[in-house]
Amino acid sequence: MDAQAINFSWLLRLRWGAIVGQVTIILIADRLIGIDLPLLRLFGIIAVEAISNIGCMLWARREVAVDDGLLAGIMALDVVLLTALLYCTGGPFNPFSFLYLVNIALAAVILPPVWTWALFVLSFVCFGALFFDHVGLPGLGDADEHTQHVRMHLEGMWVAFGVAAAFIIYFVQRVTRALADRETELAAARSLTARNEKLASLATLAAGAAHQLSTPLSTIAVVAKELEHQLERDSGSRESVADARLIREQVERCRDILLQMATDAGESTGEPIVPVTIEALLELAMRGVPGGNRARVVIEAPARGRTIVTALRSVAQAVRAVVKNALEASQNNADVVLQVAVDDRSWRIAVHDAGAGMSPDVLQHAGEPFFTTKGPERGMGLGLFLTRVVLERLGGRLEIQSAPHRGTTAVLTLPSGTAAIGEAAVHAAGTPV
Repeated sequence: MDAQAINFSWLLRLRWGAIVGQVTIILIADRLIGIDLPLLRLFGIIAVEAISNIGCMLWARREVAVDDGLLAGIMALDVVLLTALLYCTGGPFNPFSFLYLVNIALAAVILPPVWTWALFVLSFVCFGALFFDHVGLPGLGDADEHTQHVRMHLEGMWVAFGVAAAFIIYFVQRVTRALADRETELAAARSLTARNEKLASLATLAAGAAHQLSTPLSTIAVVAKELEHQLERDSGSRESVADARLIREQVERCRDILLQMATDAGESTGEPIVPVTIEALLELAMRGVPGGNRARVVIEAPARGRTIVTALRSVAQAVRAVVKNALEASQNNADVVLQVAVDDRSWRIAVHDAGAGMSPDVLQHAGEPFFTTKGPERGMGLGLFLTRVVLERLGGRLEIQSAPHRGTTAVLTLPSGTAAIGEAAVHAAGTPV
């Protein structure tokens, strides 16, 4: 259930409570205090309120999405019905006119600003209209000799009501926005902490695996090599020689995977932050990339020859991982385009491929460690994860845009200011990838 559906449910309960309270107050005023009230009209207004609430409950059972307009409409109806009740019971002299503030305070919490201010205007106008016309009741000032003074006092209260309501709306919405922003920041911090914990776990796993498996893998490699030579000397079958060679090749592959995991996961030493041109950075990133001749680099004029201050090896490796993914995803050997742009705040490297694109479910998990759609021999699902870690530690970010049959665009963003890079480098240099 979304937030507005929950608000809708509680608003209906609040209205039932208001109906019970209104009936109770009317009966007390009429039977116990002895105020002559127009009961027929009052209960008719309350009946309209009850019927509208029943209709809302039937609507809620349909499990239809609840929007802001529906909530605002119900609360506007409550303002009109409250005005009708006050009109029949002394108008502005009725002490329960303060209930206008309840609707406004509630609206400030659950409605967007435009609907809240609209409800405020409606309440302010309805309250003010009661000064021009209402049904007077004995004991509420109309028949008192000091009516004029009381009226002036109430008109002042009306103005005070408008000012107080405006302040309530302003400050409640400021607090609500601040809390929402804080929650967003906390969610981002929790996500970053979780990624760092995954990276630390990955580094520990890779280091442990490399240490524990290096000796038995080396032994297997030596034995397989000796077996291969023995079979060749003894004129063994070609199949046996091929099998021995395959064992040695697969052992070497295992060792390469462990080495890559250890290096990529953070086992390398600290890396300095250095100035480098964007052309040199991309040249290093593209060095040794299979099919790199299909990668077409487009550098916008303001970025040509410009210097970026960053962790050269880590960023080049991050770009290389994204380009490699794009080349592998592009169909029919289509080109991959790298677009480089810079402004006063950031560098932007966008990598576009002509692949099949990602479904929403795949896109949601892209960048998680060990998540990959490739075959078991084409990747471990660490490239995007480590790329995101590198960029975030340098004050940047990775964004992925994709849709089925429309290709994928990966955007790597880094801060362009030397000060911003330098501050982030304090954290990045100590724990590189």
